[in-house]
Amino acid sequence: MRLMIAGGGGFRVPLVYRALCTGPFAGLVREVVLYDVDPARLAAIQAVLRDMPPPEGSRPAVVISTDLGQALTGTDMVFAAIRPGGTEGRIADERVALDVGLLGQETTGAGGISYALRSIPHMLGLAEGMRHYCPDAWLINFTNPAGMVTEALVPVLGRKVIGICDSAGGLVQRAARAVGSPLHEGTLDGVGYFGLNHLGWLYKLAPGGRDLLPELLSDRGALETMEEGRLFGQHTLDKLGCLPNEYLYYYYQTDQAIEAILKQRETRGTSIHHQQSSLYPSLVESSNAYAMWDAARRSREEGYLAEARTHGEHRDEEDLAGGGYERVALSVMRALSGGGTAQLILNVPNSPVAGSSANAAEVALPGLPGDAVVEVPCEVTPDGALPLAQERPGGQFLTLMQHVKEVERLTVQAVRDCDRDAALQAFAAHPLVGSASLGAELLDGYEAAFPELRGLWK
Repeated sequence: MRLMIAGGGGFRVPLVYRALCTGPFAGLVREVVLYDVDPARLAAIQAVLRDMPPPEGSRPAVVISTDLGQALTGTDMVFAAIRPGGTEGRIADERVALDVGLLGQETTGAGGISYALRSIPHMLGLAEGMRHYCPDAWLINFTNPAGMVTEALVPVLGRKVIGICDSAGGLVQRAARAVGSPLHEGTLDGVGYFGLNHLGWLYKLAPGGRDLLPELLSDRGALETMEEGRLFGQHTLDKLGCLPNEYLYYYYQTDQAIEAILKQRETRGTSIHHQQSSLYPSLVESSNAYAMWDAARRSREEGYLAEARTHGEHRDEEDLAGGGYERVALSVMRALSGGGTAQLILNVPNSPVAGSSANAAEVALPGLPGDAVVEVPCEVTPDGALPLAQERPGGQFLTLMQHVKEVERLTVQAVRDCDRDAALQAFAAHPLVGSASLGAELLDGYEAAFPELRGLWK
C-alpha cells in the first residue's frame, strides 16, 4: 500500500511512521509519501525518520514531494493534517478572540471558526486532486477542526472521507481502565458516546452488559485517576450523569479557562511557535534528530490543555508516550484495507449513506440531520465506516450539539458559497460568542490577521 501524508512536514508525522515500523501495523505500507508546501519542514522530518532507532522488521520507503499531483499518483490512502498559516496562524486564532475578552483556543469557539475558514479551501483542493489522481483512495482527515472539515469534504468524496480524533477514544479507554475493565483495542462493546468533534459525552460503559459508568461517577478515587475526572470534578460529573470530552471544559468553565490562559506567560500557540521555530532548523543539522524531536514532543504533550490543569498536576505517562491519533488513523486504514473489522469513534455522516434523506430512525444520532457529520462509535470494514446507533441525547446535550452544528454548517457555507455574511453569522451565533457585535469584531480581526480571508468572499 502507498500512503500519502498531506502536511508531511508536520510535527507529529514521526508518530505515524514509528507506528508503521513495529507492532500490529508493521507491513501495512510499502511506501510513505510526505507531501508539504514547505521543503524545509520536509527536510527536518526526513532527518527525524532517518535517525529513528531501527525496528525489528523493515521500514516503509520514504519519498518527499512538494508536487501534489506527483504525491497523489498511485496512492491508496491519504492522511491529511495541514495547518494553513502555520503556527503563526494559530497565534492569531487565539489572540484575536482573547483581545475581545473571549476564549482563544485552536479548535473551540472563534479560533476554531477562523481555522476552518482557512483549512477548508485547501482541503477541498486536496479532495479535488484525489478525484483526479487517485479516485479510489480513502482520505483519513485529522486536519482541524476535524468534524467541520470532514463535513465540507463529504460532498466531494462521499464515504471515502473519514474524520478522526483521538480525544473521544482516549476518554473511553481511560474510563474503562478506571473501572478495571479495559477494552481490547478496536472494540467498543457496550460503549455509548454521542457528539460532534471536541463536543461529546460518554454516556454508557457496559463492556460486560452492565453499565459501569454510574459506579465510576460515584467513585471519587477512581475519577481522580483519569484526566477528565480531575478536570471536571465529581460534583459536575454527578450532575451531568456522564463523562464529557475534555474540550467541554471550555464550555462548562469558560471564565476559568480564559482567566487561566491570560495568566500564562504565553498562549499555547505562541509556545508551540517558539518551540518549532528553533527546533526545525536544528533537526536538519542534528546528529540525532529523532532524540531531539522526541524530547520536544514530550515537552509539547505536557503542555496540552495546560490551562485546564490549574493545580500543578502533570499528565499521565501513557498520554505522554504517544499512541493517540496515529493509532486511530492506522486502525482505520487497516480495517479499510481488509485487515479485520474495527470499532472506533469517528467523524462520519449521521446517516449510513452520506447525503441520504434518512428519517430519525435511520440516523445514528437522533436529533441531528442525516447528512451532518457527527462523532460516534463506528464499525469500519473495507466498505467504509458505518455509524452505530446511539441513544437520543438529553435536552442540554442535544441543544448544545444542534447549536454548534448550525455554526459549523454556516462556516462550511461561508467557504462553499464565498459568503461573508454566513461567516459573520457563524461567529455571532457560536455559544461562546453569542453577540452580533462581537461576531463582527471577530471577523474584522481575523480578516486583518489573514488577508487571504477577504479573497474568499464574492
